[in-house]
Amino acid sequence: MFQAYNLIPTLEVEENLRLPLKLNGLDGVDADARIENLLARLGISEKAHQYPDQLSGGERQLVAIARALVHRPTLVIADEPTGNLDLETGRQVLELLDRTTRAEGKTLVMATHSHEVIGMADRVFTIEKGRLVESTAA
Repeated sequence: MFQAYNLIPTLEVEENLRLPLKLNGLDGVDADARIENLLARLGISEKAHQYPDQLSGGERQLVAIARALVHRPTLVIADEPTGNLDLETGRQVLELLDRTTRAEGKTLVMATHSHEVIGMADRVFTIEKGRLVESTAA
């Protein structure tokens, strides 16, 4: 997941989610169900037929998160996934990422400045004097 969204501007929200599924060989009813489920869980179902430039920054971030999760990857790498979201939406997104990756046995690696993330993490690393140092999770 990119901090800058990287949504395809000429595709509707639903199409932005459908593309990675098609690239992974999944289409039809199964793809529809995954897309509808994720949009509903993120509270943006009504945005399915809008283009990225019609969305707020927070909504774009939610679509980027849905796109990253829709094909059920083994590893999710997220760069500041809540950076453009209000506190409550950010909390919901973190819970969704945590719950989804844990339930499916996936690995989530996040780069963040958010202290809320630390309490959810199994392992926490910081950069100190140019070196990666493991800390104890709070």
